[in-house]
Amino acid sequence: MSLVRLGSGEIRTMLGGVLRHRVYQITSRRDFPEPVATLQMGNVWLAEDVEAWIAAKRGDLD
Repeated sequence: MSLVRLGSGEIRTMLGGVLRHRVYQITSRRDFPEPVATLQMGNVWLAEDVEAWIAAKRGDLD
């Protein structure tokens, strides 16, 4: 089983196309999942962690 990883661009899409700066603000929150890796292009997160976080917090982001 392979784990799907997401970068900030995919997270931006999942959040409805918010601005890049807003994605940075969200992914910097203390309650946002920790990245599983830091690459030259930036951090990456597990899709299942991000999806669960969005489901739990979506109303708080508006």
